[in-house]
Amino acid sequence: MSTRKLYSPWVWIPTLCAAGEIPSTVVMFVALIMFMQFGATPVVSSVCGALLFLPWVTKSYFYSKVSKAGAFKRYLHICESLMFLCLMGIAVYIAYAKVHVWVLFSFLFVLSCFCAWHELLARLYYRRMLHPRQQPLFMGTKLLSSQVAQVITYGVLIIVAGFFEVFFRSYHKAWAMESSLVAGGFLVFLVLNIIVLQNPKQMERYRHETLVDTVKNELHVLSRIQQKPHVLPILLSLFFLLLPQALMFNTRVFFLLDAVEQGGLSCSVQDVGFAQGTIGVLAFSIGMAWGRTMMKNNGLQSMFWTAAVVLSLSPLSYVLMAYYPQQNNMLLLCCMTFFAQLCFGFGLNVCRVFVPYISEQRYRTTTNFLYVPVVVSLMILPMALSGWLACELGYHIFFLLCIAMAPVAWCVLGICKTKKILTEND
Repeated sequence: MSTRKLYSPWVWIPTLCAAGEIPSTVVMFVALIMFMQFGATPVVSSVCGALLFLPWVTKSYFYSKVSKAGAFKRYLHICESLMFLCLMGIAVYIAYAKVHVWVLFSFLFVLSCFCAWHELLARLYYRRMLHPRQQPLFMGTKLLSSQVAQVITYGVLIIVAGFFEVFFRSYHKAWAMESSLVAGGFLVFLVLNIIVLQNPKQMERYRHETLVDTVKNELHVLSRIQQKPHVLPILLSLFFLLLPQALMFNTRVFFLLDAVEQGGLSCSVQDVGFAQGTIGVLAFSIGMAWGRTMMKNNGLQSMFWTAAVVLSLSPLSYVLMAYYPQQNNMLLLCCMTFFAQLCFGFGLNVCRVFVPYISEQRYRTTTNFLYVPVVVSLMILPMALSGWLACELGYHIFFLLCIAMAPVAWCVLGICKTKKILTEND
């Protein structure tokens, strides 16, 4: 392979995206199953799962410092090395110690911090290495690489973990083995990135900033955002649009894993891995790509209400599964999951209307809006409360509540005149 081909964006973009997505998938999706497997209640699991998203909110406070650094390559290698150590630490802890949920959460929270840093560094590296006119050409490559890594980590490896549980007859051995496989897979991409990543072009000198300086800079950015016209109605509209998805983010997994007597479907870990981690991720990817294409061809403003309505349809699948449970019917489970995640992926493109207005062009190369601080910050509290709410109401009423939030969101959009405001300020 020639040097030019080796360092082509078609090579380093997939390896860089996979290196970020594998541990991020562990933190965002796999961790929830791990908490449940090691005895945490849905209430505790939902709180822990929501807290793991905190680093994705706070990472923006380091943006001004990191964005002026030229040595993104070195920082990426350091960050990836620390992520590998965290993944191996989780595997060793599960294998040789009695697992306590809050100790496991601590390992995963540290990993989440490194994941958030890596996403920031990778995004800035991507923008530094490619001309702005080149960047849209590789958005499909970024999305495909990220989703393939998610399918392998959340889908295939979870299915393998389920088989390990049957084979070893031990959660500890099964999840220790699964965590080791994740760490090993991540190590491959770490080594590849050491080989293929180049130093960024146009290295710049910059004034040294302390941590206090960079936090102050970000607070100034937040002040400018607050001074924008109509920012409160826009944030309120985005919150209500995302509320059903935030409530369902964790509880859909609880619903699949819980016993029939508790209102769940009593699915196995393999079922969750295949339905949510494979079919669901593929459907989400198709929905994201479809929605992105529709908005590109028809315009963001003309597709505003279409995306908002489709996003609100996602909970319908879980309402039907709760009221008409079909245990051991994998085909129906996959079809329902596909519809829910397709709507979620398509509808999440509505954030393309809100995020540029709030954060301007900072997140123009982001493929997953769950990495955007303003989006995550609006979802954390409902995510944390969702386990308690589902236990109190029961899954039947809980999912009805989620679907009932759709008309509320549409009313808020109408009352706040969100589309008109965004059009005027476009």
